[in-house]
Order: sequence, then C-alpha cells, then structure tokens
Amino acid sequence: MAEIVLIRHGQTEWSANGRHTSYTDLPLTEEGERQAGVVGKRIAGRQFAAVLSSPRRRALHTAELAGLSVTEVVDDLAEWHYGDYEGVTTREIRRTRPGWSLWTDGCPNGESPEQAGARLDRVLARARELLTGGDVALVAHGHCLRVAGARWIGLPPAAGGLLKLDTATLSVLGFEHGDDPVLTTWNAPG
Repeated sequence: MAEIVLIRHGQTEWSANGRHTSYTDLPLTEEGERQAGVVGKRIAGRQFAAVLSSPRRRALHTAELAGLSVTEVVDDLAEWHYGDYEGVTTREIRRTRPGWSLWTDGCPNGESPEQAGARLDRVLARARELLTGGDVALVAHGHCLRVAGARWIGLPPAAGGLLKLDTATLSVLGFEHGDDPVLTTWNAPG
C-alpha cells in the first residue's frame, strides 16, 4: 500500500538557534543544503505520485536539492503561525510566560493547536486521495509535520509535542492491516 513520506526542510539560521519560524521566509544554511542533498540520496529510486510542499522557500529548496519535483504548493503546509512569537525562542517566551507550551497554549495573534490541526487534517485528506496513484511526499516544517503525524494516528494536535522532529529528516505515515493508519518511520536521519 502507498505511503506518505514527510520531509522536514533542512537547517536554517533560525532552526539552528531554536527560533520559531513560520512566515519569515529564510533560506537554508550551507548545512541545510547539505542535509537536503542527503535526504535526496535516502529517497533515491522512490517514485512519488505527488510531492506537496509548503510555499516557504526553505521547503521548496529542500525538495529541489533532494531531487523532487513539487507537483503542488499547499498553503496549509506552511509552518504553525507563531504570531507574536515569530523569531522568539521557547526559553525567551517562558521568561515572561512561565510554563508556556505551543502544544497547549498556541500563540497570541497566531494559531491555536486546533487551528493548526484543522489545516493539517485538510493536507492529510488531500494526500490520502493522492495515495491511489502511489506514494506522496509532504515537504514542510517541524511543528506542522509533528501535528500531521499525531493527526494521522488519531491523536489531537497537541500530541505532536510528543513527536520530536529534527531538520532534514524523513518520517513515513503508512497503514497496518489494510487501512489502519500507523507511523511506520519517525525522525529518521536523511
């Protein structure tokens, strides 16, 4: 049965520093470009019926360097909207808001976990339709792909907080017993 392959973009300056990056359209670092090339080697030979990408250049460039031809740019694959926390680290946020968690609290002037979950549910529904033609790749960002993983297996968006996802990694959403959604691979190095 066909699978959905999640590919997190390569390193950017902000991902290396732990800064929340949603709409800020940063390029990959040299290391991020190298990582994307390694992802390409890891998926070499795998045929994709569709490659859906976030509109951010860090995702699009990762797809390109990995040798993938993007078939559809999907706004719903953009990273979680961090609102007032764009460019800020979790440590900095917690100085003024102790105990804050993206996964339960969301972001002021940004998205709640439920809003991010609704977007990723739409992406997964679209990907599932495309699976009839073969494997589907989703090239996107850490937090939104963590939400996708949680939603795929029937968990609430906040459960994405339990799924660590490094830059330029591969995760695979598949099936067991015919049509029971499972995580078959998670956070595998590119």
